[in-house]
Amino acid sequence: MTPAAQEPTTAASADAAADALLALGRQAPCGLLALDAGLRVRALNDTLLDWLGRDRAELERLTGHSGWADFPTLARLNAESDLQQLRAHLHALQTSDKAPPLQLRLFGKDGGFFTVELMSQAERDPQGRFLHSRTVVVDVSARQKIEHQIVARLRLLQTITDRTPSRLAYFDKDLVCRFCNAAYAEGYGLAADDVIGAELGRLLAPEVLPEVLPRVARVLNGEALSHEAERRDANDQPHYHEVHYLPDLQDGRTQGFFIELIDITERRRTEDFVFNANLDLEERVAQRSAELYASEQRFRLMSQAIRDHAIFFLDPDGAVHEWTDSAQRLHGFERGHILGRALDAVFQPEADGQPQDPQELLDRCVEQGHAEQQGWSLRRDGSRFWSNATLTALHDDKDGLQGLSVIVRDLTEHKRLADMTAQLHRELEQRVAQRTAQLDAAHRDLDAFSYTVAHDLRAPLRHIGQYVALTQEVLEPEARHELLQHQAAIAAATRRMGLMIDGLLEFTRLGRVRIDLVPVSLSPLVHGMVNRLRGEVAPREIEWSIDTGLPLVMGDPILLAEVFDKLLDNATKFTRRVPQARIEIGQLPGTDPEHHVLFVRDNGVGFDPSKARSLFLLFQRQHHSMDYEGIGLGLALAHRIVSRHGGRLWCETAPGEGCTFFIELPRATVDAPAPAET
Repeated sequence: MTPAAQEPTTAASADAAADALLALGRQAPCGLLALDAGLRVRALNDTLLDWLGRDRAELERLTGHSGWADFPTLARLNAESDLQQLRAHLHALQTSDKAPPLQLRLFGKDGGFFTVELMSQAERDPQGRFLHSRTVVVDVSARQKIEHQIVARLRLLQTITDRTPSRLAYFDKDLVCRFCNAAYAEGYGLAADDVIGAELGRLLAPEVLPEVLPRVARVLNGEALSHEAERRDANDQPHYHEVHYLPDLQDGRTQGFFIELIDITERRRTEDFVFNANLDLEERVAQRSAELYASEQRFRLMSQAIRDHAIFFLDPDGAVHEWTDSAQRLHGFERGHILGRALDAVFQPEADGQPQDPQELLDRCVEQGHAEQQGWSLRRDGSRFWSNATLTALHDDKDGLQGLSVIVRDLTEHKRLADMTAQLHRELEQRVAQRTAQLDAAHRDLDAFSYTVAHDLRAPLRHIGQYVALTQEVLEPEARHELLQHQAAIAAATRRMGLMIDGLLEFTRLGRVRIDLVPVSLSPLVHGMVNRLRGEVAPREIEWSIDTGLPLVMGDPILLAEVFDKLLDNATKFTRRVPQARIEIGQLPGTDPEHHVLFVRDNGVGFDPSKARSLFLLFQRQHHSMDYEGIGLGLALAHRIVSRHGGRLWCETAPGEGCTFFIELPRATVDAPAPAET
């Protein structure tokens, strides 16, 4: 048979089969459809036509010249994805006679759509060639709607449980996880999709299984369980959980179980902290118990000590509203006699000529929130006591005035002591005035004495010196040599005594002279002194080393010049016998914010410091007058001037190693640049 002859036979067979399909299910409750490989309708029943909103006449109009209607046109399948799925469905039929069910969205004539499920088998001719599909079309719109609702509810349930901090899961009776929330999966370091479908034994650590499995067996037997357990998270950090097992009972049989793990780590830590704190508290209570009995007397004495205080309360109008035992004890009024009375019942309005207005005190307290006043307070028996009253306004949450609190303190003893102190102060001022007058008189006597020393005592010294000079002029050269020596000694002693009187007067004057403190730059002062000494000691060669950054100090420039004059003169004197004399003037680095420390150092003969206790005393010398001139006045004067400036003067020395004198003087408020060395 030729292919041309076979085609009509195949088409006829297909039509016959399609007609047979229609005859069987034209009015079936489901749709029946036959589609060939070109997606052409070979047959469909009235049920499917009705779902599509068509009738047989419209179907015949859509058949066209081919004799068969195009199914995508009939069902208005315009989406390429739907067409591809349908073609794949028919292709599967051609290759294997069966294809998996296919869900499609079909559109009716009115534009509405409905979802159907296609379940097809292949119809072949005797030679095994594909003729068309035998497709059952089921409307699953209602089922799909229900499925969407179920999925939405499941998603809502998943969202709710994922937001729950507790770890939730459901295991079936085969111990396979069928549901879990995000917290449960995160506890194992996994995602929820990785946990669902996993067995319980694969999730739990091996050391935990012996503890969990017996409880799971009891739950599957229908018993609900709860306990606390320690579990480690994915980071191997310990956590404490409250674990609840709940069996899933259906028709009296256990189908699985729910498990909930509530993290109670913080609660356990708090409980442990509280427990340890309670133990510590009990221990402290035990330690304090013995002390409480001993302190009872102290509390009793303290209670007695606050008897000089009274506390009571006023209403917003200023009347006594609450009267406490302390107020009754201090003022003597009982509650029945004082409640409702004004503040002037306990405060004396006027005393000792000084008006005290209780109403003004109340107004000030209401306006400022606080007021305080000292004055006389009254007792019920008419006596009074000196008190300090403190009033405080009491407001509620809405800043409404609820009343005032009054604290009264008995200051009678304080006032008595204050009055006594004032009287003693007045007497002390009188005594100071008397002593000042006596001191002024003593100063006048001292001035008179100084005048006498300067004039009256000097006269006999001058006479002695003159007569010695006359005697020396009268004596012939051949006179006795011993007598001339005695006369020379008398003259020297007279001169020395005159110098000592001058020094005594100068020392006394320095004790009374007024010191005007101003900023003094030491660099020009010291350089001037050194320039003068260079001329006086010539032709001696002295190596001078002067710090270029001598500081600015507070002092009297004339007196400070005298200090450095004495110290530098002392240094030049005691370096006289040194071949290479060296004198250094500088300052010590220090952190004292109030003083500078300067020094004058020489390489002279020095002296034994153990014998220098009287170094700064008047007329005390460390060397014999035959070796070095002087009367022991310069260092005493320098020491007194430095002391008058609030500073210190001290010395470090050793025999043959020279001397270093240190001068401590107050810093000036502003540092001035030191002048260049000249």
